[in-house]
This record gives sequence, structure tokens and C-alpha cells, in this order.
Amino acid sequence: MIFSQNTENLTFAAPYNKLRVTKSLIFMADIFERLLKNAGPLGQHRERAHGYFAFPKLEGEIGNRMIFRGKEMIVWSLNNYLGLANHPEVRKADAEGAAQYGLALPMGARMMSGNSNLHEQLEEELAAFEGKEDAALLNYGYQGMVSIIDVLCGRHDVIVYDAESHACIIDGLRLHPGHRYVYKHNDMDDLEKQLQRATALIEKQKAGGILVITEGVFGMAGDQGNLKDTVALKQKYQFRLLVDDAHGFGTLGKTGAGAGEEQGVQDKIDLYFSTFAKSMASIGAFVAGDKQIIDYIRYNIRSQIFAKSLPMPLVVGNLKRLELLKTQPQLKEKLWENARKLQQGLKERGFDIGKTDSVVTPVYMKGDIPEATAMVMDLRENYKIFCSIVVYPVIPKGHIIYRLIPTAVHTDEDIQKTLEAFSETKKKLDAGEYKVEAIPDMADAK
Repeated sequence: MIFSQNTENLTFAAPYNKLRVTKSLIFMADIFERLLKNAGPLGQHRERAHGYFAFPKLEGEIGNRMIFRGKEMIVWSLNNYLGLANHPEVRKADAEGAAQYGLALPMGARMMSGNSNLHEQLEEELAAFEGKEDAALLNYGYQGMVSIIDVLCGRHDVIVYDAESHACIIDGLRLHPGHRYVYKHNDMDDLEKQLQRATALIEKQKAGGILVITEGVFGMAGDQGNLKDTVALKQKYQFRLLVDDAHGFGTLGKTGAGAGEEQGVQDKIDLYFSTFAKSMASIGAFVAGDKQIIDYIRYNIRSQIFAKSLPMPLVVGNLKRLELLKTQPQLKEKLWENARKLQQGLKERGFDIGKTDSVVTPVYMKGDIPEATAMVMDLRENYKIFCSIVVYPVIPKGHIIYRLIPTAVHTDEDIQKTLEAFSETKKKLDAGEYKVEAIPDMADAK
């Protein structure tokens, strides 16, 4: 770090020895030095947490039970909703796609040399499944949402978004050069208030439009976005609606088309977005809507124009996954059967699972980070239960959320053992048995 008041004709020592300044005051810090001093709210625990609480390694076949540090665990942390990750037809399609095409094909960005009949076929089938005119493939869900926001909105446009929107939406908003207004989670009165603000601003600047962004299912709390009342506001205000339905696609609606179908408003959603990383247990994403706007996105979305096309084996595999999603409704039925058993069992045991109306199952408890980590260790080491935990800074201090993700491949035995484990560890938490001064040192658990 360099700090000087007498800086006239000052020459810095390495690594700044070529920099001359003539200002009267300068304060300069090395970027890496600053970062290492402030590891961040999660990074500050990295030495104790790495490999166990953070960046754990689950090994073996993807399924309801996997190996963690040499022990078999019942796993509730994978978004393999329909159990397609290891479906025999999916594994066969993946293997045949890799054998036939390799991972390199198609070579290059989609616009330049990376297009194929199969890419276009997948887009056509996705559009038809979602009841839209067209769809555009995207390489990743996170990257896709960030770049969709970037391609849609300019500096005069106003974005109105739900307060509990996913990080991909928030990071897309950070790129937006114009105004953005947030409304309280699923609060339609506050949404209308922000629409009024946005409308007034656009009328004042005599330019721009309004984009409303919400989610079909909020992945942390599991509650559906209020799409029905949101689209009803179109009768009073002029805006376009973009819905991120990563957790609703394949799990909600009569056919599995998502939260829009579930709530009867799919045709009122202007742009429907989802990822293949949840129900399809794959890589990639898509956005569907009217053909003209999808064509505009296709020719202007920078993250796709300047990125290599989705590899052919993934396209082949995703076509098979979409086929199974459409033709095997028993997978979704089994998923919901397991979700209802898990959620009902938790409620009967007095657990707070919030307002979830999806298969996402949060369990709300009170406690601090060291308590939460001690409880996680107990669940994993003594009960062989592996689930994700959410603590500060994602949620307020003093609170713990266990997020359980049921799948179609979980068994009644998995559910019963998990319910019993949660009941026993909750008693310990309430009794203060997990009170520790710091995150446990994972050297003792190896």
C-alpha cells in the first residue's frame, strides 16, 4: 500500500516504478492485497469449511444416495427433479451422442459455424412445449439470464423486479444502465406502486419502456411467483414480462410446461426462460416467446454470439430428456408424491417449511453459523443425511434454512430416515447442544 502527501515528481518503487504523479495527495492499494484482507462473508471461513461445508465432493452414480468422504449418504441437494440424470434412455442418448459427434462439434459460435439441424430441432420442440412461437438455445442458465437482460434493455428502459430474484437476475440488473425498481416479494400492491413510478419516469423522459422480471418458482423459499396477478396488471400498465422458471419447468403444470401453465397464464408471459440444469439434469438453457423478439435476441445476445455453440452430445441428450419429460408423466407424479410425503412429514413434526407450493422444501430454524455447521456435521456423520444449508449473508443473521430437494428417485425409506434425523437434531439444536464458538475444524472429521 502506498500513501504520500509529498508527491511532486514522485517515482514509485516496483511494481509501480514507471508511474509518475504530480497530484498533491495519492492513496493507492494493491488490488490483490485488498482482496486477501477481505475474503468476503463466505470466504472468511474457507480454511475450515473447504471440502466439507463448501465445495464438498459427492461421488458415485447420481441419485438419491451417493458417497461423501467414504460414507453413503441420503442426498437432498441435487436438482435432479425427475431422476433423469441416470435414466437408462438418457445415459444411452448421451453416450451415443458423444460417440457419434465428439465434444468439439459443432465448432465455433452458433452464428458463425456452430449451428446444426439438431440445435434448431431442440429450439422448435421447446417452443412448442411452452406454447410459444420460437425459442433460442443458451449455453448456461446463469449466463443466459444475465445476457437476456442486457440485450433487452437500454438506458431509457426501466426494470421492475421481485426482491427475492435469483442472483442471475440481480447480476443482469447490475449491467443495466437505466433505472431499476424493486418490489417486495410477491407483493402486488408494491409491484403496482413501482409500475407507477416507472411509468411516471418514462413519461418524464419521453423514452423507454418497462420490463417486469419475476420467477415461476423462487428456488430458496419454494413459493411460486404470483404470475396470475402480475399479468392482470397489464390491463392498467404497459410492460413486458420476463419469467425465470428454472424450478417450475418440468415440475409444474399439467404437462410440465411450468408455473405459467400451472397458473393458467402461459400465453400472457412475453418471455419464458428456463434452464436444463434442474428437471432435465443437463447443461444449457432457453428463452421462448414471439418469433420476432426471439429472432432479435438470437442476433444480438452477446453471450451467444461470442461463445462456442452448445456441444452436439448435449443437444442430443437434451432432445431425449425433453422427450421423456413429455412422454413419461409418471416421473413428475412420483416427484410430487415424494415431495408431499416429505413436506407433510416435516409439518407433522412441527417444522416450519414456509409457504412453499412447489417441490422445493425449505426448513426454517433459528441459530448462528457455528451452530448450523455443527448440526450439518451431526446430520452427515451420524445420520448419513446430506442436504444444503443456507445461512448469513444469504439470509438474516440468527436464521438457518435447510433446503431439501426431493426427486422422483427418492424412496419412502429415504424420507422416513430423513424425518427421524431432523426430529432428533432439532431437539439438540433447541437444547443448545450445537453451541460452539466457531465453525468446527474439519481436520477432525477426515
